[in-house]
Amino acid sequence: MRAQVKDASVVSCVKCGRKNRLPRAASGIPRCGNCHQPLPWITEAGDDDFSEVVEAARIPVVVDFWAPWCGPCHLVSPALEQVAADLAGRLKLVKVNVDEAPRLSERFTVQAVPTLVVIDKGRVVTQRSGAAPAPALREWVDHALAA
Repeated sequence: MRAQVKDASVVSCVKCGRKNRLPRAASGIPRCGNCHQPLPWITEAGDDDFSEVVEAARIPVVVDFWAPWCGPCHLVSPALEQVAADLAGRLKLVKVNVDEAPRLSERFTVQAVPTLVVIDKGRVVTQRSGAAPAPALREWVDHALAA
């Protein structure tokens, strides 16, 4: 779905299929340069840029604390990416590798991966640990966005 670039990611528009480069941090809601539809905003953050990428976001953010060695993390990731695509323009998905971001892991008391945190306007709305099927994750995110 996307290719990583140093400070940006390339995302295909769900509506028209055109590839768009999205910065990791920006104000507003990313839109397709071709059809102007909202784009799924999926990126990464670490100890040094978390504040800029997550806390300064104007839309709610689901933070996925994961690890490359974690099997359940690899099962949850596609479901979260689908949720981000379904809620394009209303949600940003940010992945944090706990092995590369120990300060964030400590700050959010990550004791198991995957751990998911919803942050809105710099404030933690809700947090959960463990894998769940896609419908349960979508329901959890919908509930957090409604709060």
